[in-house]
Amino acid sequence: MNGRGMDAPAIGIDLGTTYSCVAVWKHDHIQIIPNDQGNRTTPSCVAFVNGERLIGDGAKNQVAMNPANTIFDAKRLIGRRFSDSKVQDDMKLWPFKVIEGTADTPKIVVFYKGEDKEFLAEQISSMILGKMKETAESYLGRVVKNAVVTVSAYFNDSQRQATKDAGTIAGLNVVRIINEPTAAAIAYGLDNKSNINGKINVLVFDLGGGTFDVSILTIAKGGTIEVKAVAGDTHLGGEDFDNHMVYHCAREFKRKWNKDLTVNKRALGRLRFACEKAKRILSCTKLTSIDIDGLHEGIDFSMNFSRAKFEELNMGYFLKCIETLEACLSDAKMEKSCVNEVILVGGSTRIPKVQCMLQEFFDQKQISKSVNPDEAVAYGAAALAAKLSGNSDVRFRDLLLLDVIPLSLGEEIKGEVFSVVIPRNTPIPTKKSKYFFTTEDNQDSALTKVYQGERARATDNHLLGEFSISGIPPAPKGCIKFKDCFEIDANGILTVTSEIISTGKTEKLTITNANGRLSKDEIEKMIKDAGKYKLEDQKYKNRADAFNALEDCIYNMKKKIRNMENGERLKRMKHAIADTTKWIEHNQAASVDELQRMKEHLESICMRYS
Repeated sequence: MNGRGMDAPAIGIDLGTTYSCVAVWKHDHIQIIPNDQGNRTTPSCVAFVNGERLIGDGAKNQVAMNPANTIFDAKRLIGRRFSDSKVQDDMKLWPFKVIEGTADTPKIVVFYKGEDKEFLAEQISSMILGKMKETAESYLGRVVKNAVVTVSAYFNDSQRQATKDAGTIAGLNVVRIINEPTAAAIAYGLDNKSNINGKINVLVFDLGGGTFDVSILTIAKGGTIEVKAVAGDTHLGGEDFDNHMVYHCAREFKRKWNKDLTVNKRALGRLRFACEKAKRILSCTKLTSIDIDGLHEGIDFSMNFSRAKFEELNMGYFLKCIETLEACLSDAKMEKSCVNEVILVGGSTRIPKVQCMLQEFFDQKQISKSVNPDEAVAYGAAALAAKLSGNSDVRFRDLLLLDVIPLSLGEEIKGEVFSVVIPRNTPIPTKKSKYFFTTEDNQDSALTKVYQGERARATDNHLLGEFSISGIPPAPKGCIKFKDCFEIDANGILTVTSEIISTGKTEKLTITNANGRLSKDEIEKMIKDAGKYKLEDQKYKNRADAFNALEDCIYNMKKKIRNMENGERLKRMKHAIADTTKWIEHNQAASVDELQRMKEHLESICMRYS
């Protein structure tokens, strides 16, 4: 690829839990870029097999045979703690191994090239982002540097920063992190610009493979998109529906055979693959079957699975989606009758029961299907990328995003109480202050711990950072007053300033390196590791190509000698083919140079005697 000349335009990447998608502005419209298999979405899956690293379709296609070394759901680990109860629950059904790393971070373990290798979720996500980058570069014919990457609207600061780190490791400059429903709203706004008169209220219902978001936005005719409220769950989606199917099948297996297949990682991986396939089929038919030969201890497994059973197993999740939707409307102070358009985003919105419950909630209102649920997020991200790159097209000129913070921000006060300074769904940029007082007699310093979340107890929320202010004048408790100011800029960067009112002394904390985030040194090391893996991948591909070329050469020679008459020439060529075939059998680890030399040697014999 020619990396000289003008840089390629910025791209938009939807980094999904189960599938990812990449798009770019080219030839006067947004184009979804197909991958090397011709597919417009790519599985968010990485596999390590036979000295090779597979990403995307290749990884997913072999998951049933190699579950322990095939990683998916990295988005469910990114920015989370190992001790998180949801991580612990997920681990019970993942066929791959997750261990506790330093600072309570989860680490994924795979067996690769004869040894155990440990990866952080950021590294796995960076491999998927790297695949998206390569897909775009292959399509554009130029090196891609800049990208807008999407995240769940309900991601906390740590998860957002970790996603940005993953982009850095992949060699991307992440110019903006944008919420998935907001990106979908951009896609809708661009496609329906001529139909929007005045203002319309749009509700984006985004139910994907691993996350669920509801966003209420107002789209104005000029192109302004104002987010009114967001709600969601960073741990609710198609993967959970699959899990319930897997649990149900495992219970049936145990009831029938009195054997626990959940201890068998390979069986678990095969069952999950079959359940996911059955779930998709049930979106267009009312009955399917799950059939797996030799699932566990040589026992075949077969059972019918109805849409009604699927809905019964997952009704709790579906009801939770509707409850979240109601909470979002409440936060937006909006009646459901005021919603002009309901947009479906994410593959799980194809589930008939989800669509039925939504229509019932909105009194049989027609649900918009004008955007592709798999591609709308990448489409909107690419539009924003074009805008941020300085694209002067009239469609982007007036595009303006007015976003909100998804989770409340505040600090810990006496008794581990979380005191909110900026409530969730506050429009950004914003600046809010709150007064606090000393809690002890003659207190000479105060520690400020900044948290993000919705729980009453501070420690149940996410710690963003902490700082201390000293030099407090001696006084009885409650007499010294502090003014703590929380300020968020347009990029979502939080700065917290604490001031002692009586002296004017201040201390400041800028949350750019959230608690638990990778250090610069760690990121640099991972960038080097990413380069090493890329080099290894290329070496493996070069060797595989050389191996295939030699085998093709043998095949072509065999075809050639079919029509040759018996004689010395035929004898020599048969001998050369047999020698080369034998050499391949005994030299499976041969280098690219050795393979190429053998091919050249065989070709020279072919030319001499043909």
